[in-house]
Amino acid sequence: MTARILIAEDHPHSLELMRYLLQAHGYTVLTAVDGELALTLARHERPDLIVCDLQMPKMNGYEVAFQIKRDERLCHIPLIAVTAFSMIGDREKVLASGFDGYFSKPIEVERFVAELEQYLPPSLRAQSRGDARSGGETWP
Repeated sequence: MTARILIAEDHPHSLELMRYLLQAHGYTVLTAVDGELALTLARHERPDLIVCDLQMPKMNGYEVAFQIKRDERLCHIPLIAVTAFSMIGDREKVLASGFDGYFSKPIEVERFVAELEQYLPPSLRAQSRGDARSGGETWP
């Protein structure tokens, strides 16, 4: 069994790229285009991992993190920020707000899935690699 991963991202190209990469590796992917929907899906679907943008409509990633980490049913789910914020101090701010990991945009296509898998228990990691790898491209 592989993990169910929730992606909360309002940028269509970024969302589609992350979904494609994860599905190509055998993961079940849930998607939300705003923070409110992400929180609703997290509560109802209980994913194994949540990938969350910081700048989203209705509820930003910091608010999503706050709600998830204070909910005893969800607080154990690894929460990873994927964001264009990559200035000095941004990583520390993100981690201090409750996120378990931080990826800056543009994501590195070759390494994205492998790096996310570090936050999953081995029993939920994909067994085989798909052909989603490319020659080091990055996407927004």
